Order: sequence, then structure tokens, then C-alpha cells
Amino acid sequence: MAFGVGADSLPIPLARVTLARDWEVDVHEAAASPLVAWESFYVIVGSSSAALIGLQFVVIALLAETRTRSSAREIDAFATPTILHFAAALLVSAIVSAPWPTLWSVALALGMCGSVGSAYVGVVIGRARRQTHYQMVLEDWAWHIVLPVLAYVALLGGALVLGRHDVVALFIVAAAALLLLFIGIHNAWNTETFIMLGCVGARDEPAERS
Repeated sequence: MAFGVGADSLPIPLARVTLARDWEVDVHEAAASPLVAWESFYVIVGSSSAALIGLQFVVIALLAETRTRSSAREIDAFATPTILHFAAALLVSAIVSAPWPTLWSVALALGMCGSVGSAYVGVVIGRARRQTHYQMVLEDWAWHIVLPVLAYVALLGGALVLGRHDVVALFIVAAAALLLLFIGIHNAWNTETFIMLGCVGARDEPAERS
């Protein structure tokens, strides 16, 4: 009776050779992955997102030292989503850059990010409606609600077609990650200008009274 011979039943030198060959095959398959061509792109997106997340913490620290009155509702509606959009772009960059064994694993991870992000925008809508300190205009609804929904839905759509139309799917995912980065930059800038104008107004009030 013939039995299959595995790496465990082979002599140690031969087993090492077999494992080394298997490792080389995995490396060559990873190198042939279409994700390799996007490595530089996601290094840029990921590092930019990480740096901007750090700057957002600085902005929040400055906000605590100003006289601008902002409640937890405004922070939850505007500041927290900006951090999470940067974090989502960073997470997408990490997912695509990781050495996944198969593309469907990447698609599953990206699909989960797109689904969770889309659901989170629904939470942001509720928070934006409940806050009363700031009246949102059309531009705010576009950058805080509409464009994030488009980005996360695009991320989910790219994940669904990844493995069947790799080139198109990867461009969709890249566009979604880049859009999330730009959304975060725009919203962070709006937050900083809002804080600055609030500080100027707080300094002008005592002067006007005197």
C-alpha cells in the first residue's frame, strides 16, 4: 500500500529543501500579484493619512485652549469623522500593501471597510442633525455626507469586482482611498478656520464692550 509522503515524514535536509521551494513559490506568486504595481501609491496615501491624523490631534488640543464653545455633539459630528476618514485611507493602504495569499482575501477586507464606512456615515448624519451649534450649508452636506458615502460605496464596489476585473477594481479602490484623503483634508481645514474665526471673535467681543 502506497502512502503520500509529506514534509513532516521526510529527512530534515530534504524537508528544509521542500519548505524552501514552497516559500519561493509563494514569493513569486505574491510578486506576480497586480497589487505590487500600486505599492508606491499606497505608501504616499498611507503616510499622508497617518501624518494628518497626528495633526488632527494637535488641532483638538488647540481647540481645548481656545474660547470657542464646541460641545461633544459638534466634535462627534465633524471632528471624529475626519479622523476616521484618514484612518480608513490608512487602513486601505495597509490592506492593499499586505502580502495576502489570494485576491479574494483582499476583497473581503476591503468590502468590510466599505460596508462599515457606509454604515458609519449614516451615524454621522444623525449626529449632524442633532447638533445645534453650527448650521450646515450645502458644502458641508457634500463634504461630510455625500462624498464620504460615494467613497465607501466605491470601496465596496471595487471589492466586489476584485478578482474578476482586477485592473478596474484596483483603480476604483485607489480612487476611493484618495477621495477619503481629500475629504479629510478639506474637513480638517474647515475645522481649523472655524476655530480661528471663533478665537478672533472671542478676542473682539471684549474690545467692542469696552
